[in-house]
Amino acid sequence: MKEIMAIVRMKKTGATKRALIEAGVAGFTAVKAMGRGKLLPHEEINVPCKEKLMGMAATDVIEREESEEQVVAFLDDKTMFPRRLFTILAYDEDVPRIVDAIIKANRTERGAGDGKIFVTPVADAVRVRTGESGDAAIW
Repeated sequence: MKEIMAIVRMKKTGATKRALIEAGVAGFTAVKAMGRGKLLPHEEINVPCKEKLMGMAATDVIEREESEEQVVAFLDDKTMFPRRLFTILAYDEDVPRIVDAIIKANRTERGAGDGKIFVTPVADAVRVRTGESGDAAIW
């Protein structure tokens, strides 16, 4: 038995849910989370992102320098971003199919921030309603 934890973009919540259901997942939990990955040192990703954010800045409301300061602060390695954390319990043999479904639902062409998936062993599970434990408790 394994636990799959998938951290995805908030906008990908619906797509992830559909992918899990299509992959035959019996149940899962999804909660809001805040987090961030490492800052990528790739100018080909960071510069266009900064330019796009600067283009969205309301220069008639605040000065350009202040806007740039806010954009740089947003792009540095301190800012936390809203994410969705999915938790799934699965049989060992189902893990590759489920992980693949999550990847297909969340991969973008942005080059960063598509999420992370962690797979860990689970010693036991107990269904509260019936007291069933082990594999019987997850399906």
